[in-house]
Amino acid sequence: MTARVLDGTAIRERIYAELRKEIAELRAAGVRPGLAAVVVGDDPASKIYVRNKIAACEQLGLGNFHITPPANLSTAELLAMVRELNARDEVDGILVQLPLPGQIDARQILEAVDPAKDVDGFHPMNIGRLAEGRPNLVACTPLGVMEILQRSGIRMDGANAVVVGRSNIVGKPMALLLLQANATVTVCHSKTRDLRRFTREADILVAAIGRAGFIRAVDVKPGATVIDVGINRISDAREAQDIFANFPERLEKFRKNGSVIAGDVHPEVAQVAGALTPVPGGVGPLTIAMLMSNTVKAARLRRELQNPAAVALR
Repeated sequence: MTARVLDGTAIRERIYAELRKEIAELRAAGVRPGLAAVVVGDDPASKIYVRNKIAACEQLGLGNFHITPPANLSTAELLAMVRELNARDEVDGILVQLPLPGQIDARQILEAVDPAKDVDGFHPMNIGRLAEGRPNLVACTPLGVMEILQRSGIRMDGANAVVVGRSNIVGKPMALLLLQANATVTVCHSKTRDLRRFTREADILVAAIGRAGFIRAVDVKPGATVIDVGINRISDAREAQDIFANFPERLEKFRKNGSVIAGDVHPEVAQVAGALTPVPGGVGPLTIAMLMSNTVKAARLRRELQNPAAVALR
């Protein structure tokens, strides 16, 4: 048995087609949703992430504002920038790219973002609404996972779901979303005893721990749906050999480039799982798609405009 591939890129394109129609309706009503991205300093990974987000904005016709203050910026200076963006009506979503330089109080910055413009879903008010079962703007990666599950016809109602990882960005909101979908949810982490006992009972297994190839075939229930949130860059030859020993194409890519991307799930899991997200091309494309979706949603909510598609489903 080989797992069905849950193609995040294809799902993203379906979501983008829906968003284009929604954005066209908003623009006909005189509203152009806008996203402001704040990138402090010169972190190469942050620049790549934000460049991809800006490209998505341009592809969909969203307004985008790219703010790049220097790395020696103070917390007070960045707070002033965030407050200015809060006040700008043409800005519907505010993204402060993490990580921030060490001298900046990241929590203070994230809490300063207007909850109505918090398209990352990190503000305590939005997290609280999610915990209460009244989600507004939700963290993009777990929201993208839910889109994959729903659009792939994976049944969550009554399913045993295990989330490996308890971060505020992925693990915790993921567990809350699955719970709201009527799954029975277990959250595992670095202190969990006998992790395999839990993962092998999962109908839906979400790996979000940041350790390449950590989930092996023996950890997975046959036929389970496995969602791999991890994106790990491997530059060590021995680690690449261990993970991709039976996957010569990936090893050849490592030898050619000196590094390779791997998920938290070992490739051998494809021989056991019923469905599996690839890395790359699984959850990653949905994270940016959900950022675009949250920006459009924020534009509607701020102006109390209803989504005709959502109304039709009621």
